[in-house]
Amino acid sequence: MRISTSWMYQQSLSTMLNQESELAQTQNEVSTGNAINVPSDNPTGAAQIVGLNHILAENSEYTNNISSANTRLSTETSTLTSVSNLLSSVNDIALGGINSAMSPSDLSNMATQLTQYRNQLVQLANTTDANGQALFSGTSSTTTPFVTNSSTGAVTYAGNDQQTFVAVGTGLQVASGDPGSSIFMNLAQGNGSFVSSAGSSNTGTLVVGANSVTSTTAFAAATAAGPINDTITFGANGTYAVTDAAGNPVTDSSGNPITGTYTDGGSITFDGMSITMSGTPAAGDTVKVQSDTASNTQDVFTTLNNMIAALQSGGSTTAISNTLNRQLESLNQAMNSVSSAQVSVGSRVDTLQQQGSSYSDLNVTYKSALSDVQNVDMATAISNLSLQSTALQASQQVFAKVQGTSLFNYLQG
Repeated sequence: MRISTSWMYQQSLSTMLNQESELAQTQNEVSTGNAINVPSDNPTGAAQIVGLNHILAENSEYTNNISSANTRLSTETSTLTSVSNLLSSVNDIALGGINSAMSPSDLSNMATQLTQYRNQLVQLANTTDANGQALFSGTSSTTTPFVTNSSTGAVTYAGNDQQTFVAVGTGLQVASGDPGSSIFMNLAQGNGSFVSSAGSSNTGTLVVGANSVTSTTAFAAATAAGPINDTITFGANGTYAVTDAAGNPVTDSSGNPITGTYTDGGSITFDGMSITMSGTPAAGDTVKVQSDTASNTQDVFTTLNNMIAALQSGGSTTAISNTLNRQLESLNQAMNSVSSAQVSVGSRVDTLQQQGSSYSDLNVTYKSALSDVQNVDMATAISNLSLQSTALQASQQVFAKVQGTSLFNYLQG
């Protein structure tokens, strides 16, 4: 085997170049803190880093969505609480208006107060979130959802019936808002099952009070063929008979016509329904009973406007009491709607909190895994840097000596 001078030079140079390359890589690791700076450093590890960074970025986006939705739902919770308190105040005023001892001046003052409450309710229903987007306009978040007619006081809904959703996980969405139509507008009249109201042309002092379903079985049987649309007609001395929309007698389960005699403060019960009344009906007075509450809806603003109109009407105590009783039933439906919305929002907030906590824990795990793959062991890297630097210096010194010799020098020695 022949050993030439150029071969010795080449070997020394290759050794130094390799050492310089290793030293440069270690210096880069120490300066950046990363064990992998380019994919070629560790192709498998580089792929893991890309995957982990993608997961962390996705989790960060979901976390931001959760934070935004939490803020929006917290605002909605606060607003619904204010609405609930306001409706409770309206309920108290309406109950006071039924008091026969109230003077026209008292009733007028109540109407003024209810007008203020109605205007305040519109403001609450038009509440916006931190970004200026309406809470209760559905997906039309830039639209002012509730608009008041300055002449009539009637309130119309300009939003839509859709919920806004936000992605908080893979395949998981949470509603971050509610349409005002479901909370304030599309509310069943009466007790939610049926409405009973005194005839507008009644001349007696009959006041229709609380109504309820006392037998769900009998009520379901009565409505099986279609909605109830019956009329209670009074005769002399409180006698009464019940007829359907065609004027035919309504019969009980035995096929007997429903008739009886009403006494002041009593109730009339048929088809699973109980209708409480007070006062004395005149012959020919009527009470209408309808169960089609699904199509006969009434928004909460109309309920307040009807109360205001009754208090300002100057009508008889009987007429005012009958109107307020019916509007109190509708108000109760509105309060139930707000309460249901509060429960729904609370459930969503719980979901967001659980999801946020899960992402917080996962981020710790993923960041630890990323650190294991991406970050350099600084103590080891610094130790390697010192060793590689020393080795390179030794190689350079050897090369310097080799550079000054040749085979001739060796042979001559």
